[in-house]
Amino acid sequence: MTALTAPPAATGTRRARPVPSVASPRRRTGRLLVTLALLVVAVAFLVPLAWIVLASLDPAATVSVKLPERLTGDNFSQILTWDATFRPLWNSTVLSGGTAVLTVLASLLAAYPLSRYQMRFRKSFLYGILFGTCLPITAMMVPVYALFVYLGMLDSVPGTVFFLAATSLPMAIWMTKNFMDSVPVSLEEAAWVDGAGSMTALRRIVVPLMRPGIAVVFIFVFTGAWGNFFVPFVLLFSPDNQPAAVAIYSFFGTYGTVAYGRLAAFSILYSVPVLVLYLVVQRFSGGSFAMSGAVKG
Repeated sequence: MTALTAPPAATGTRRARPVPSVASPRRRTGRLLVTLALLVVAVAFLVPLAWIVLASLDPAATVSVKLPERLTGDNFSQILTWDATFRPLWNSTVLSGGTAVLTVLASLLAAYPLSRYQMRFRKSFLYGILFGTCLPITAMMVPVYALFVYLGMLDSVPGTVFFLAATSLPMAIWMTKNFMDSVPVSLEEAAWVDGAGSMTALRRIVVPLMRPGIAVVFIFVFTGAWGNFFVPFVLLFSPDNQPAAVAIYSFFGTYGTVAYGRLAAFSILYSVPVLVLYLVVQRFSGGSFAMSGAVKG
């Protein structure tokens, strides 16, 4: 028998495959492509904003983006009237604010039992609510219009507010429930031991702790109603009740003529209330989820 001998050692060593570094050409090429894609997206968003600002100050504004030969505020002075701007903005504030308030109140009352109690058909009920967000508004407007005619609620601001709140409620319930789930139940249990009821615990414990969530739902519903054109256009036909989303249509004249300068100026004024609302709500709702020390354990 021959003794087993070890295999001969390799004469050469295999070179390890280099690991690509951050500064490798392939990585640099990928970062360059991502940067170019982001620049294209940024330009796509900034060009319309630049057109709105420049056209609002241009007495001879057109559809193209160009620097005005002279800056003027005539476009703003022509639209700063009650009939052209202030009344439509006030109607939009009433419609959007009423819709947001009703939706937030209803979503709080609906989300509380879904978040705190174990029910047999809770999941099916939640999926049924979610199905309501899948229905296109154009498919509902024909029966809704017939219902408004039957009830005599055409050109009614309260009726339009109720309908907008009903269409915003499904998503608002889902959002409110998710925010309410983050509030510890032990805080309510302590209040129940002290004799507080469910509505008292909701009003004095849950709602203060989820104010940022309520602010998010409020802004979501408010902005959705603020930019809604189709529903007020169908249900409100009186100029005294039409919101700014419908009044902006008046700057499009007949035979394709458009007052671009006044349209741009009105668009800037139309966007200011939403920005102010966002800043105010963010200022007064920040830090409410800081519950350090609220629960010991």
